Amino acid sequence: MMIKKIVVLGGGSAGWLTAAILAAEFQGREDSMVSITVIESPDVKTIGVGEGTWPTMKATLQRIGISETEFINSCSASFKQGSKFVGWKTGAHEDSYHHPFTLPVGMGKVNLYAVWQDATVARRSFSSTFSAQPVVADHGLGPKLHTMPEYAGVFNYGYHLDAGKFSELLKNHCVKKLNVRHVSDHVVEVNCAEDGYIESLGTRASGDVQGDFFIDCSGTSSLLIGNYYEIKLIDKKKNSFNDSAITAHVPYFDECNDVGSTTVATAQSAGWVWDIALSSRRGCGYVYSSSHITDDEAENEFRAYLASSIGDKNASQLATGRINFCAGYREKFFHKNCVAIGMSAGFIEPLEASALALVELSANMIRDEMPFCKKSLQEVEKRFNRVFAYRWERIIDFLKLHYVFSERKGSDYWADAASADSIPDSLKYLLSVWQFRPPNVYDFMQGEELFPVASYQYILYGMGFEMAPNAVARESDNVALGRRLLKEQEGALDKYLTNLPTNRQLLDNILKFGMQKV
Repeated sequence: MMIKKIVVLGGGSAGWLTAAILAAEFQGREDSMVSITVIESPDVKTIGVGEGTWPTMKATLQRIGISETEFINSCSASFKQGSKFVGWKTGAHEDSYHHPFTLPVGMGKVNLYAVWQDATVARRSFSSTFSAQPVVADHGLGPKLHTMPEYAGVFNYGYHLDAGKFSELLKNHCVKKLNVRHVSDHVVEVNCAEDGYIESLGTRASGDVQGDFFIDCSGTSSLLIGNYYEIKLIDKKKNSFNDSAITAHVPYFDECNDVGSTTVATAQSAGWVWDIALSSRRGCGYVYSSSHITDDEAENEFRAYLASSIGDKNASQLATGRINFCAGYREKFFHKNCVAIGMSAGFIEPLEASALALVELSANMIRDEMPFCKKSLQEVEKRFNRVFAYRWERIIDFLKLHYVFSERKGSDYWADAASADSIPDSLKYLLSVWQFRPPNVYDFMQGEELFPVASYQYILYGMGFEMAPNAVARESDNVALGRRLLKEQEGALDKYLTNLPTNRQLLDNILKFGMQKV
């Protein structure tokens, strides 16, 4: 039996993005025999606090047929050029570094660490030495001109977006242009065959929705993989302490407010605050460990952070929301004829915006494995579970890397987060290897890693990691070439600072004039 009827349980960003990725591949053809249905409960609302994406979202939007101009204007979106970490190492005023989305200059041609240590190279931060993007972002400039083609830019970029508006855009696109069936109803029953494979989902008002393959995008409820199949969550609290967040929509009090193009992550006493700038407002939240601070203390600290930019009175009047989560991922993501995508599969913390990128990767793999039949499902299941167990472990390693070199004083949270007991063995091994050579492709096994080697170097050296003094020098370090490349980059930086518009100007121009269609 071939898989022809796909049912996605749950809307939101995960459900509609998954449906769009599959429908764009299979339902645009006249001879397509694949149908896709999304069941979305009217009782469940999108959190909608604002999200960040990886640059992969550009290719995804292009492939599913959404123009960048429409996306930017419909989702209050802005351009994200990476992340900026403030106060994570020492907490001092000058303590900050960037993780830009553009690869370091000379990546793959020179030993970046050796060039960075070279006495003739001015010792700035690692990211600012090898990328012009942090300087451009700190000047409030965008990554492109509005006259450039859609999805093209001077620098690599992702987006900041309003999650609720993004879900609505995807829903409308799926239903009106990709022939996705939308059932607005609440699932009350799971109907299975004798072999345990799901045959249909019973709804409150729309009857049974038949399917051959079911995708669980029901969020933390995990109605199919978690509740029905009872696939347990592997608890990762030992490695990731954060389990709570306070969120707020922060209005711009001036229509001409600057729009930042980095996710700013500012360390607090028991966690960190995310601050993302949309075109219409800021989305902020304090992610923290409830074992290290009370909810009331966290809210006071969060409002104090907000007051530094909008004043005490405005900060005290803002409405806030609360989110609780468990750090971990499912023992299996794919079971029989059901796969979990999004928060139904797991969640660690919102650091580095891995959530939507994982949705893209998961949906892409299901898309690329099709067409499959019931007979081949077991093999697809094995591959999927193996690939995504690996990816979740690498997410845990990468996020933990942000904490392990912290030297912040007077905080049990930061001391615990940097303790050896909280570091996964896989990361401990890599850190021992990186004492003698920089991270390279041999450290990672997937051809499509969520976080590339450059990302590890940006965080590793941004947090002050130093290689052992007796590390072997190599001819392939190419320090002289590195010097030349850095000089060329310095010359290009002046052009960027002169010619690139501010983020606000760029977004205003896109609203007025749009961009060139690809």
